[in-house]
Order: sequence, then C-alpha cells, then structure tokens
Amino acid sequence: MRILSMNPGHDGAIAFVEDGRLIYSLEGEKDSFNRYGGVSASLVLQAMDMATGQPDVLAIGGWHKPLPSYLSQHGAGYFGVDPGVTSEGKFFGKPVTVFTSSHERSHLFMVAAMAPAAPLRECVILVWEGEIGAFYHWQNYGEKITPFHVLTEPGARYAALFGLADPTFWESGDVPRLQDAGKLMALTAYADGSEPRAKEKEVVDALLKSENTFYPFEKISYRESSLHNCGLDNPLLHTAARYLTTRLFDTFRAAAEARLPRGLPLLISGGCGLNCEWNRRWRESGLFSDVFVPPCANDSGSAIGTAMDAATYFGEPCRLEWNVYAGAAFNHDGEPDPSRWSAQPLQSERLARRLLDGGVAAWVQGRYEIGPRALGHRSLLASPLTAGAKDTLNRIKQREGYRPIAPCCIAEDLGLWFDDPFEDPYMLHFNRVRTDALPAVTHVDGTARVQSVRSHEEPTLYRLLESFRAVSGYGILCNTSLNFSGYGFINRMSELMGYCESKNISDVIVEKTWYQYR
Repeated sequence: MRILSMNPGHDGAIAFVEDGRLIYSLEGEKDSFNRYGGVSASLVLQAMDMATGQPDVLAIGGWHKPLPSYLSQHGAGYFGVDPGVTSEGKFFGKPVTVFTSSHERSHLFMVAAMAPAAPLRECVILVWEGEIGAFYHWQNYGEKITPFHVLTEPGARYAALFGLADPTFWESGDVPRLQDAGKLMALTAYADGSEPRAKEKEVVDALLKSENTFYPFEKISYRESSLHNCGLDNPLLHTAARYLTTRLFDTFRAAAEARLPRGLPLLISGGCGLNCEWNRRWRESGLFSDVFVPPCANDSGSAIGTAMDAATYFGEPCRLEWNVYAGAAFNHDGEPDPSRWSAQPLQSERLARRLLDGGVAAWVQGRYEIGPRALGHRSLLASPLTAGAKDTLNRIKQREGYRPIAPCCIAEDLGLWFDDPFEDPYMLHFNRVRTDALPAVTHVDGTARVQSVRSHEEPTLYRLLESFRAVSGYGILCNTSLNFSGYGFINRMSELMGYCESKNISDVIVEKTWYQYR
C-alpha cells in the first residue's frame, strides 16, 4: 500500500510510505524556506517527483483554522483520539481513498510506529507540545488508547516565560513564538543553582495554574511582575526558568506516578520532546523500562504519524522502517564558479588539520535529515577545542551568544569525555562533559547535547572524526545546522556557495568533493 500524507499546519511536511517503509518525509522549512513553515507548491511538486507510484491513500492530518469564534478545521481537526475516517476521492482523475485523523493521533502513531520495538502491544505515550499535554495508555497495538490529561498548553506556558522577559514580545495579542522554547532551554543553564525569590515563584506558579489560553499570551496582565521586560540576560529570569523547568516536569512526573502502570516503555512526542533536560530526567526517573524520542518529535513528524494511522486503519501493523536521512537529496542546480572555487577529492586528514587550525567547513552529505537537528548531512563543522569557535559559529548563524553549540562524537569514545556514555544519534539528550578541553561545545552548566556517530551509519563523518582525533586527541567536532538565519537547511548548490562566500567560509564539502575558496 502506498500512502501520501500531509501535515497542513506549521512545521508542515509531506510523507510517503510504501508497504511500511518511509520513502521520504519532506518538510516545508527545508531548502531555505521559512522556519516552521507550511507546505509550499514547490514541496508538493518535489513530493510528486519522488513518489514511487500512484498513492492508494491520500492522508491529511487534522488541524484548526485560525478563525475566531468558529469551529472550522482542516480534516479531522486538532484534538481527539477517535479513529480516522475515510471518503472516496480522485487523484489526477483516478480513484483514491482519502483518510483523515486528528493532529493528536498523528503524534501517537508517529512515535509508536518509529519506536525500535514496534509494533508495540502496550506502552505509555507522552504527548506534550504547544497545546496538548497528556499521557496515553496504548494497548492492543493501538486498538485501545486511553488518554490521561495533565496540563493544557505546556509548551506555550514554557515559552511564555521567555516572552514575558523579552521586551520585543508584544504586551497584548501576541502568541508564544515557536523558537522561544528552545531559547529558554538554553538560558536555563545560566541559573546559578540558587532558589528563586518568592516573587518569581509566584509568576511561574501563575503561568502553570492559569486557566486562560496562551494563544494569545496576554503579557500585559503580568506587567507588575519583576520578570516583565526584565531582559534575557537577567539572573532573575535564569533562576525562574530553571524553576519552571523543574515544576513543569514534576507536574507530569507526579501524574505518571499516580495514574500510569509501571515498567512499560515510554514514547515521547510533541515539541517538548526536543527539550534535552526533560528527556534526561525521564530516562533517570525509574518509572519506565525504556524511553524513546524520535528525531522528528515536533510537528515535523506529523505527516509520518497520519500516514501510519492510515496504514493501521487498513490492517497493516503500526511499524515503520525508517531512516533519519529521509529528506530530499541535495540539489546540484549549478557548479561553483571555478574562478573563485577549486575542487578536489575530500581528504579527511587534511581537512581535520584545517579545522584544528580554526577553520569552519560546510558539510553536505546525502539526503537531508528529518526533524530539526543537523546530524551530519547539512552541518557546519569546526574544532571544539577553543571557546572562540562557538562565538564564530553563532556569528555565522546570526544567533544569540548564549545559544550552545552541539558536538558530534565517535560513539566508542563517549565514555572518555562524557559522564553518561548514552548513545544518542539524534541529539535529544544532555550529557555532562568530563573535561575542560572542549569549551566550544560545553554549555555554561557543563553539559552538551551530543550526537553519537558510528562508522556503519555515517562512514564519511566517522572518518573525519577519526582524522581529527589523530591530530588533536579528540574524536569530536562542533556540529550545528547549515542554514540561513530564520530558514531551514540549505539544500541547493547555488544557495550554499552564496552563503559560504557571504560568511567567509572557505571550505565546502559536498559528498566526496572538497571545494576551497581561492
């Protein structure tokens, strides 16, 4: 069975699944479109070109329309765990079955199908995102799904604290910005470990207890607070952010202890699944036999989830064969200007020395990653051994200086440099750094979000890491996303070379070819 599926909301995506195998998942923001963007006409054309044949099922994930006081919606709508519905339609004049189910179900079926042990007879699924905050007891391979609601809009409440402190966030009518939760996660590390004052605790508690929607977040109602427009470099915000991180996690942990069976695997979906601190805490909670977080935990995985919901509806098992590099291939829409760029075969040893000497390399391999993390296919690489590398990369990416840079590391070496040698090929957990020799990738609280790399999974990147270890003693590199500020991964040669020329990046690797600026 071939299923073509779309997520119509933000983090829009189109997925194609054939006989339980993910052929592709193409995201609206990739190829230098707006971050968190929806499905574009060019993405639809690309999806049609990459499809393996006429789909048997067209699937659309549920969403809501932003119409005040109306109940209009896309497909099956945003909320609900009831099974999807079908109708008969046409695709270029040929009959096709149309399937739709809720956005809530897309989270459930995405993470259940992508779990390593899928199909799962029984497990616990946590969906926490901008709007939904609930556990689900998944039984009988998904035929029975029992929700346990914990807290509405957990992601929005978390991001609201950033907006409260940020003077650029409007006083009224503004909604929590999709990028703010990740920025608050970075700022949380700056807390000095002290208890917040009673005034800041009151603000955090009010954010957690509020029964008002945070869409929009009426910041003006907190104007008497000490955190109102206090600025992002204010220690009061950092301490409050740490307190909010703990309070929000403890709210969900207490619910899990009180209401869920022990010893089942936990699967995590929703944008809060990108919070590495919370993922670490779930692993250490002792409540679950295992914890799985997919690389596309946010809405970028929703199209996959709706496709698998449809597959299960038509009798297939809820199990997906997938690879994190299931995006589109790199678009060679031209060749670099030979008067400015020379080309030669990649030499890992020589490139490693250039990185050790302070160089930055744009690194492109194969198809782009699904989900928001750059995992060695659309990356900027640099040495982790000097603090200046972090500043250089943040300057290139036009990011705030407080934002951390993540490392990629030879998997077998994790135990040498990190306290918890937990293999994480998708950069979704924090590890504590054991050495002061890696300042570029060590966040202010001593942690790093490490991508583990194995030779059979990423042989070209692995060889470069080996070469860097040979010249430096450390099989680790800075690894951050290759993108224009505010846009998704670069995916075409013309934009890549223009980007590197504008950013003074003189080393560009595309597959096995090394381009150097003359």
